[in-house]
Amino acid sequence: MVLNELLASVTALDQAAMSQAEQRQAALAKPPGSLGKLEALSVQLAGITGKVHNEIRNKHLLVFAADNGVVEEGVSSAPQAVTLQQTVNLTRGKTGAAVLCRHFGCGITVCDVGVNAAITEPAVLNRKIAYGTKNIARGAAMMREQAVTAILTGAALAKSTQADVLGVGEMGIGNTTSSSAVLSVLLDVDADTVTGKGGGITEESFRKKKAVIRQAIAVNHPNRDDVVDILSKVGGFDLAAMCGAFLGAAASRRPVVIDGFISAVAALCAVRLCPNVRGYLIPSHASFEIGYRLAMEAMDLQPMLLLGMRLGEGSGCPLAFEVLSAACTVLNNMATFGQAGIDDGYLDEIRQGDAFTVEETT
Repeated sequence: MVLNELLASVTALDQAAMSQAEQRQAALAKPPGSLGKLEALSVQLAGITGKVHNEIRNKHLLVFAADNGVVEEGVSSAPQAVTLQQTVNLTRGKTGAAVLCRHFGCGITVCDVGVNAAITEPAVLNRKIAYGTKNIARGAAMMREQAVTAILTGAALAKSTQADVLGVGEMGIGNTTSSSAVLSVLLDVDADTVTGKGGGITEESFRKKKAVIRQAIAVNHPNRDDVVDILSKVGGFDLAAMCGAFLGAAASRRPVVIDGFISAVAALCAVRLCPNVRGYLIPSHASFEIGYRLAMEAMDLQPMLLLGMRLGEGSGCPLAFEVLSAACTVLNNMATFGQAGIDDGYLDEIRQGDAFTVEETT
């Protein structure tokens, strides 16, 4: 599938199904809007699937692993070898995201799209495009064709994974630097505005990190109106594949959960490529990273959970899956006013006025 065909295959949400879900919510025995985002999520899910009644049984996290050549500039506190170690550990249930997936009964696929090492662990899906990106402070991260390949790889994996809901995570030392560079270009703001400390670095390293991002943008001159150009010049294989996964999930009409900062930047890339993708996105937690809020604002989305998390890996996705499942349960199983034997006439004034407004998720 070529990229243009993938983008064209993502259609808008089913407005008729959403209207029916809203009517169902209005008939349930509760004050209008009293379940807040759970109501909005159930309506959004109806628009995604075209069905009023949905269930979240099969939950799956996709984690894309890749190395970033920019670590040569000393922008990360962790050595590059950690990418390989944690990529394997994800498949062995030893990382934060893997532990949460096991706890909540979620499937997990770890896909190598650019780790700078040969991985012999059979549980890691080998879709390696190259052994890491080049150093973006010195030149382009990858060729444009490689960026497209990464996007299509992520999309194909998302489309082929059998699940009711997907989550998108990553593993790659140095990828907060590449993600901050991509976001800086997308939003046309300085590195100061979007760059955080990632996994934790000294103040001196933090200043260097922002200087490296500015240098990468100055050296590569990415076109802010061309997402593929941005990804190829200052992005990463993991980020591009994640962007593709969001596109693939939307193309197959399934909800897809955003994790933290890097996942949010990848989602924004997908939305810039195809605005219809936005309707399929489910935010999870509010990342501690400074650029996360700006990426979410650019998509007009709000996170559901305030947990101070900044691990990455897709760790917020299993938590969000449970919230989405709860939204389905409420819509499917609550009694209507008629079934509960309650005359709902007392709500007429509230329904006709502006006494309560449901906070939307999207």
